[in-house]
Amino acid sequence: MHPAASFRETDAARLLAHLAAHPFAAIAAAPDGRPRAAHAPVIARRTPAGLVLDFHLSRSNALTPFIAGGFRAVAVSLAAEAYISPDWYQGVDQVPAWNYVSVEAEGPVAAMDEAGLIALLDDLAAQEEARLAPKPPWTRGKMGPGRFEAMLSGILGARMTVERLEGTTKLSQNKDETDRAGVIAALGEHPIAVRMRDLKP
Repeated sequence: MHPAASFRETDAARLLAHLAAHPFAAIAAAPDGRPRAAHAPVIARRTPAGLVLDFHLSRSNALTPFIAGGFRAVAVSLAAEAYISPDWYQGVDQVPAWNYVSVEAEGPVAAMDEAGLIALLDDLAAQEEARLAPKPPWTRGKMGPGRFEAMLSGILGARMTVERLEGTTKLSQNKDETDRAGVIAALGEHPIAVRMRDLKP
């Protein structure tokens, strides 16, 4: 996460809303001392034991062989990013910057049983199909007999128990109103400009 407190996001509701809106995350770990990364859609859930992130990986993924033994990982979801040119500021002696919005979760990862994996896949499909409305939602019931079960054997489910959840919302909050307006105008309808317009400094 960005070290500046002015960019740090700790509100749990906003962090969870980010993960629901941007579920595709980079998962990084070094289970045997060598850094590895994978990308996977995640579902955040509240359980009696606390917050968890459920995800699945191909059995051929570099992290998958370590899931059974467990490991610590960091999951990062990036919503949007943009390069910021110093030419867009009114102020002088500025330097290039990057604005972005991200959420980071950290904790131990353990294997998920098959029932949990099936529930995860159904929930992921339902979540993403809902974004495509009014298209009738796809469900695995549309698959031929045995096809879902055959594909299930090629993936492994995992659950991260979240011990740390925080975000970075870096949208030029450290600049004055004139400089922020210059960035917004230059970016036009870029998602970062939209976020900047919505942000209350």
